[in-house]
Amino acid sequence: MADHADEVGLGPVLAELTAPGGEFAMVSTTVDGVAMRVHERGPHTLRELYLSSPAPDDRVATVYGHERTSYAEHRRLVAGLATWLVDGQGLAPGDRVAVAMRNVPEWPVAFWAAMVAGLVVVPLNAWWTGDQLAGAISHAQARVVIADPERVGALRDHHDLPPVVRVRGEGPTPPGVRSWDDVLRPSDGPLPAVDVTPDDPATIIYTSGTTGAPKGVVATHRNHVTNALNVACLGRANHLAAARRGEPVPAPARPGTLLAYPMFHIAGLNGLYGAVLSGATLALLHHWDPDEALRLIATEQLTNASGVPSVLRDVVELAVEHPQETASLTRIAMGGAPIPPSLVRRVATELAGRASAANGYGATETTSAVCANTGADYAAHPDSVGRPVPGTELRVVDPATGDEVGEGTVGELCFRGPQIMRGYWRNPEATAAVLRDGWLHSGDLGLVRDGWVYVVDRAKDVVVRGGENVFCGEVEAALLAQPGVLEAAVVGVPHPRLGEDVAAVLVAEPGAAPDTPALQDALAAVLPGFAVPGTVIWRGEPLPRTATGKILKDTLRRELAG
Repeated sequence: MADHADEVGLGPVLAELTAPGGEFAMVSTTVDGVAMRVHERGPHTLRELYLSSPAPDDRVATVYGHERTSYAEHRRLVAGLATWLVDGQGLAPGDRVAVAMRNVPEWPVAFWAAMVAGLVVVPLNAWWTGDQLAGAISHAQARVVIADPERVGALRDHHDLPPVVRVRGEGPTPPGVRSWDDVLRPSDGPLPAVDVTPDDPATIIYTSGTTGAPKGVVATHRNHVTNALNVACLGRANHLAAARRGEPVPAPARPGTLLAYPMFHIAGLNGLYGAVLSGATLALLHHWDPDEALRLIATEQLTNASGVPSVLRDVVELAVEHPQETASLTRIAMGGAPIPPSLVRRVATELAGRASAANGYGATETTSAVCANTGADYAAHPDSVGRPVPGTELRVVDPATGDEVGEGTVGELCFRGPQIMRGYWRNPEATAAVLRDGWLHSGDLGLVRDGWVYVVDRAKDVVVRGGENVFCGEVEAALLAQPGVLEAAVVGVPHPRLGEDVAAVLVAEPGAAPDTPALQDALAAVLPGFAVPGTVIWRGEPLPRTATGKILKDTLRRELAG
């Protein structure tokens, strides 16, 4: 199967599609002094992408529960909000609009209103505490905040905020907060007349909510549009490759996506603007609910589902157990956490001929995927993150020297291309540490074998729990601040649903009585819920360390595995 997939895989088809004259032809250019290959065809900005959407007015744009919003109404809402932001609030291109909410229909309205007005969206993690939300709003120098009732409540003790607009709230608004219905007047009028260029900033996405200086990834319109066109190109290549292998290719259907990623993550934004590029219906979930997911797939005839592996495992179960209700589903896209090869193989076997699996490897700094694996290629190489996507260059270097290493040798993965971030907002030191001559040093360790990219470890001390990045140092600092904790080490441990879980290995102070539930409750007051260790181990001896005092986390991982 592997040989056949390689023989008629995506590589040769992608080369054809991106060659001069191809459907997704790429050309050479220079951006900020960095030579790269970019898509020749448009759109070139997210404003252009929005205006060129093929969706007719009567198609459903978003579904949320039993609420259905047509593209016509969606466009009127976007125009009305964009007008309020520009005329009502005096915002100019480059000004920031913070969005703090779960996946609700107002999220894409706020995003597109900012994009067509040349503004910059700052998505805020809905899991964050009020202090973390307020810190990011201040750091980004946001001019307006659009938030759901839960986030408005989390910010209630923070008074030095820009104007806040509350969506979906009931009852009177708190002081300094206006309701969505009060500010929004749907409009059939023209969009704000602004110039937006490919290299203007479009988003600032914070990679963490730490108590120290946060890092806001600045991504341009070119970054986002490159990602959107790459996804479309890969989808086209997958269909052509399947046809050349003689496999049945489903007739084109009205596209529809079940978006299980939160839209404050880069992968969620990928689904958001990918839907508009293809004219798809976007089905939204406030929180993951398998029963609601099944209902949406069946009633809306959704063709795609995207989310972290822990969620998409449930989608695979639904597709296997309810073949009739999920017959429309042709693509199951996963990312944001390590993906068990067994899950990929299950899609290839139990859903063969119906749906295929897809995986994108990347980060916020790479505007989603810089490597991709999909279809028969993925089934043949389920332990690989795939190959670099169109326009992306990859180097594997020795982390100590920066010298490029040979085929099959583990080193740090470095990427260059049109989807690499502009830098970190107001943080030139952090930018210089990871961006060098246009190359992004990912901090991930991996290798290339026969053209396939494999990630073997993370150089950064990060646990990816259900798609959420947990920074071990932050959790360790919170643990050491708790009474009775003498030593603390945080590591990731395998989890069947979440990919990884957070585990804390602790040594108690002499005479202290360990109380794990009380400790977890205390941590929940200062950390996002996903960062609170699900596993807590109290040791009766000191943590293992090197001669220089560094904790031997590999030793702890092996002990936990045993």
